[in-house]
Amino acid sequence: MFLFLLVSIQSVFCQQHAVSFTSSDTALQAAFNWAKQQALHYKGKPGDPVGPWYESALPPRYAFCMRDVSHQSIGGEILGLGKENKNMFTLFAKHISQSKDWCSYWEMNRTGEPAPEDYRNDTAFWYNLNANFDLLHACWRLYLWTGDKSYIQSPAFANFHQKSVDAYIRSWVLQEDSLFNRPAHPNASVSFNEEDAFHRCRGLPSYSEGVPNLKTGIDLVAAIYRGLRSYASILELEGKTKEAAGYIERANAYQQHIDKYWWNDSASLYNTYYSNEGKFGLNEGETFLLWFDALKDSVRKSKTIEHLYSNDWNVENLSYHSLIYYKNGYWEKAYQNILHLANPSTARREYPEVSFGVVEGIVQGLMGIDADASAHRISTLFRTKDETNATVQHVPVLNTTISVKHTNNKTSELTNEGKTTLSWRASFAGVFKQILVNGKSVKAQRLKDESGLTISFADIQVNAGKSVTAAAK
Repeated sequence: MFLFLLVSIQSVFCQQHAVSFTSSDTALQAAFNWAKQQALHYKGKPGDPVGPWYESALPPRYAFCMRDVSHQSIGGEILGLGKENKNMFTLFAKHISQSKDWCSYWEMNRTGEPAPEDYRNDTAFWYNLNANFDLLHACWRLYLWTGDKSYIQSPAFANFHQKSVDAYIRSWVLQEDSLFNRPAHPNASVSFNEEDAFHRCRGLPSYSEGVPNLKTGIDLVAAIYRGLRSYASILELEGKTKEAAGYIERANAYQQHIDKYWWNDSASLYNTYYSNEGKFGLNEGETFLLWFDALKDSVRKSKTIEHLYSNDWNVENLSYHSLIYYKNGYWEKAYQNILHLANPSTARREYPEVSFGVVEGIVQGLMGIDADASAHRISTLFRTKDETNATVQHVPVLNTTISVKHTNNKTSELTNEGKTTLSWRASFAGVFKQILVNGKSVKAQRLKDESGLTISFADIQVNAGKSVTAAAK
């Protein structure tokens, strides 16, 4: 009886201190409430053999996939699913192996085994080559958000990252100068059978699975670029600046490859795949150029974003668009995308990436909450042009929790609910001369964000258990 009461008290405490969102925009608040409930519905059961996990694959496989986990992870942290993230990421990192040509398992299930829908044995399984780089980048993002260095330094993760940026690239012939002449199946076994999907798809060079006869997808090139840049950031954090510079140089070669070879002048778009017949083509894949921030030409980037919001896409792609639009200055499009994803009439909105994407889109995108563990700093930026008010409470970040209240787009309040002092970069869109910090004037500093927008900000120390208000003037 005592144990039952203790569990009940703990459950009530967790519910009271779980992340919540309120807004004067009732449609936005309803979208968050739906997304939170839907996402937490996918949390695994305590007795599942695999350990803590949440569904991040095609339901009802009761499984988690490398791609989906990589994209759901920050939403998962916001929702308090940090233990689930750590367990799933660790399992993927640990299962990289030479017998699989430095792949991991594409998908694992609640029993702790590779999902049979995608795996027969180490010579026959489904695997999209983007996955290693996606997971590596997600590990870096998780470190920045949580401050947990094990994602980048523990033996299992360090081995996964190092093998992915070197042995994996060599094994699958993914060097920048080999992308157009690599073999169709670099690691085909003696018994290779083109009709067997687990042979044919053992090393798909794209996340676009509906395009036959692919040699290289542009999304894979973007993933390699971002994976190498994230690995360089890890090395820089460890003080290995010379080694990091080498990986930055390698990464930049992939980014330059995209701009040199993939732009389609007649369509004013990037081609998205290159076939084994030596021909470029257009399909999905552009989303990942933005997700991995692989575009440096501002005109081409704008045309790519305009193409994204002007066309219909599956919900997997759409689940990433809210954050992409917010970060690139398309705030209204991001808002519309959130409401579309949360609309009951939207086909397949129950796909797990959707609800996690809405949570991340609102908290990281709209509310502009971001973290940099290396500086022990939280930043905020309310990305709205109207008089909307919004509050998000009890957000787990940097091993503590915070609450943020935005009143229109010129006043913000941050509450540090933890036990250590935080640095808060209170940011506001536009040119302002000063920022009032609890009524005291501080000279505003300025920078340009990813979209080229001028941001005025002040760095503020927020003591444990305290609230600070910042207002742009």
